[in-house]
Amino acid sequence: MTYKHILVATDLNEECHPVVERAQALATASGAKLAIIHVIEPMAMAFGGDVPMDLSMLQQQQFDQARERLALFADRYPGLTPEQRHIAYGQPRQEVHRLVREQGCDLVVVGSHGRHGLALLLGSTANDILHGAPCDVLAVRLKKPE
Repeated sequence: MTYKHILVATDLNEECHPVVERAQALATASGAKLAIIHVIEPMAMAFGGDVPMDLSMLQQQQFDQARERLALFADRYPGLTPEQRHIAYGQPRQEVHRLVREQGCDLVVVGSHGRHGLALLLGSTANDILHGAPCDVLAVRLKKPE
């Protein structure tokens, strides 16, 4: 099967470069378009949704920092033009699935730490994206930092 539009979901960590490299190799081999998405999770989610202060300024700073980090991250990959770089706000699973449908992606590439035991039961972003995905999902195993 050849893919036509590949989306890489990343948290922009240095350890995610092999994920983009794998996606880029697949895109090159199949002549597919490549795009990248980084999702900013609402700060209120980290506090259980009940925050006694206005977080809008902090969230704007998150967006500004994410734009800079995404530009630096994606600049290492020729062909990932600004139009192919996406920042979304919300839950990663929902935002990745939304962009997949909007852009007509047929493959999502994510990094996975290959957790097991309690971490597997609790799930991960990669696992969350996999469930209910409207297209194929490739989980690229990330190496553990030494």
